[in-house]
Amino acid sequence: MGSSLSNLTEGSNGSAMGPGLGDIPEGCVACVFTYLTPPEICNLARLNRAFRGAASSDSVWETKLPANYQDLLDLLPPERYLNLSKKDLYSILSRPVPFDDGNKEVWLDKVTGRVCMAISAKAMAITGIEDRRYWNWVPTEESRFHVIAYLQQIWWFEVDGVVRFRLPADIYTLSFRLHLGRFSKRLGRRVCNYEHAHGWDIKPVQFELSTSDGQQALCECCLDDMGEDVVIGGHKRGCWIEYKVGEFIVTDSEVATEVRFSMKQIDCTHSKGGLCVDSVFIIPSDLKEHRKKGVWN
Repeated sequence: MGSSLSNLTEGSNGSAMGPGLGDIPEGCVACVFTYLTPPEICNLARLNRAFRGAASSDSVWETKLPANYQDLLDLLPPERYLNLSKKDLYSILSRPVPFDDGNKEVWLDKVTGRVCMAISAKAMAITGIEDRRYWNWVPTEESRFHVIAYLQQIWWFEVDGVVRFRLPADIYTLSFRLHLGRFSKRLGRRVCNYEHAHGWDIKPVQFELSTSDGQQALCECCLDDMGEDVVIGGHKRGCWIEYKVGEFIVTDSEVATEVRFSMKQIDCTHSKGGLCVDSVFIIPSDLKEHRKKGVWN
């Protein structure tokens, strides 16, 4: 089997078995590659010279880049991308591109080339964030932004944010990444402290999003479902969970879409605390479906 495949890839160079993959014109290979994903293209590039050449073709990678890829490049210093091939541009944009003082990031999904975004808690308006009796900024490697906002205790809980960007036409899901309980490392092991965790099972948190073209989504969710297990506090404690707020549709990639989002629990009849706020994600919805583990609707 291996020998047959080797002969097939050699083609007329060194094989007497007739035409093989090595005899396919590079232009034809490039046409086929436009229907494949970037990982598939990179794997096939190892077969022979024609496949390698087609896998580096600008005409192939132009089809993998989103329509607004220049907007992403404009967030980088020009010397980072000038005179690069489309393949190299795709590689650069598949890594997080920071903007707004590094508190927001945008990148391309490596498999599909679709645009994803993350917004740090640092870029949000958090009620009481200046008062260390209520909130603290905690450095951590568990956040892509290396810092999270930790709530000790507060009565009026409200977090608001906004982002304006030219997103490609698609259906997007917005979600908050939250963690109930404060985590740390002790003797090399991750441990969680629930000393301040309270109040999230009494009334639900209200999540909301709205867009500049009038779309809206609203949902409510209790962040702590302790149930009968008061020791570990149920399955929502001690792990990062992405709470889905809703979806919105972008139809015109030429116009910047403004997305406003918030979460609040402003019933002042009780206090709440022990919550880590990391970030907000905006990701194409069907990509999100592949990451359903840990996502709550």
